[in-house]
Amino acid sequence: MKKNLTVKRSFLLPGAFRKTAGIMLAIVLFACTLAGCGKDAASDTGKSAGSSLKKVTLNEVAHSIFYAPMYVAIEEGYFKEEGIDLNLVTGFGADKTMTAVLTDEADIGFMGSESTIYTYAGGTQDYVVNFAQLTQRAGNFLVSREPVDNFSWDMLKGSTVLGGRAGGMPEMVFEFILKKNGIDPKADLDIDQSIDFGSTAAAFSGGQADFTVEFEPHATSLETKGDGYVIASLGKDSGYVPYTAFSAKQSYIEANPEVIQSFTNALQKGMDYVADHTPEEIAKVIQPQFEETDHDTLVTIITRYHEQDTWKKDLIFEEDSFTLLQNILEEAGELPERVPYEKLVDTSFAEKAAK
Repeated sequence: MKKNLTVKRSFLLPGAFRKTAGIMLAIVLFACTLAGCGKDAASDTGKSAGSSLKKVTLNEVAHSIFYAPMYVAIEEGYFKEEGIDLNLVTGFGADKTMTAVLTDEADIGFMGSESTIYTYAGGTQDYVVNFAQLTQRAGNFLVSREPVDNFSWDMLKGSTVLGGRAGGMPEMVFEFILKKNGIDPKADLDIDQSIDFGSTAAAFSGGQADFTVEFEPHATSLETKGDGYVIASLGKDSGYVPYTAFSAKQSYIEANPEVIQSFTNALQKGMDYVADHTPEEIAKVIQPQFEETDHDTLVTIITRYHEQDTWKKDLIFEEDSFTLLQNILEEAGELPERVPYEKLVDTSFAEKAAK
């Protein structure tokens, strides 16, 4: 029987998503200065009125089927079981999610870990620490206008591709793959980064570019409408990459270790469910999170992610993964300086949850 849900979900209005890492860093540091980054993050967090549950605000970078284990944890009531009253907010961009965490609008952020590196390297005193890794593959796909048999990446030479913002994981992983295949992202093709996040699929349907890099459900939607064809998985071709993780300010973790542990426990239950159930069963559980997407499409997307081994079995953010992430950032010219793994990753909560 489905458990009663206590999760509340709200949205922030999307804004321009095309920012370089440097601009993003300047924005979050400025916002942090206004809000007072040294403030105790636990001061605004307490038990929900009339309830023994702990109120926790989670800001997610985007609302995507790519993050299915988290939505399973929500829909199956695992956060409630762990004593958490979860308020889910969609930030529509890593810069906005990071700003929400730094200014205490959110207790926990869910985004690419590159954002934690940028803020730490920028000198933020109360820096943001990763405590649980959710995905281990890129979640986007290359879509073409026509079906392509025996695709190879050198087919992109001389073409125009709708890409992502500079400094963001989608774009950096895309360029990482191009370079692995001997392609110069700047000289061998035209990557159009002028379109806001979430709007590239519509632009592609409208006739812009030869290829587009899309997350789900946009990739499948383009196929369903006959406007495009998925011809490659960036997740498969990039290898294992620590794509998204949960993080919180150092001060919040220190003040609320029991909240972080309970939160991580709930996530692990979601990971276990996804590992032990079929795409059809997973789709049925998370359907309320994606009411605009029909069941069959959900199954198609979840199957695609499942087959490429998108989700980790546990939430432990390994040092090798963090090193690979910094290699990708460095190769993209977005790494201000190498940062120590032990400063920005705390595996103790994930290790305990996995036992």
